[in-house]
Amino acid sequence: MQLSSLRRDWASNPTRELLAGAVATFALIPEVIAFSFVAGVDPQVGLFASFIIGITIAFAGVDRP
Repeated sequence: MQLSSLRRDWASNPTRELLAGAVATFALIPEVIAFSFVAGVDPQVGLFASFIIGITIAFAGVDRP
């Protein structure tokens, strides 16, 4: 996918895209904390790791139909 098509798809409705990302983020917080307890690590570690993975996927992930 070319950068211009990505920009066109995202720029068509940035409010919708940002709200979708916020909803997904807030929905994952309890799950991340629960998995941290199960894994035996501090919940802050789980939250930090999920943030890093989310940013990595946002920049490196490719959505191919």
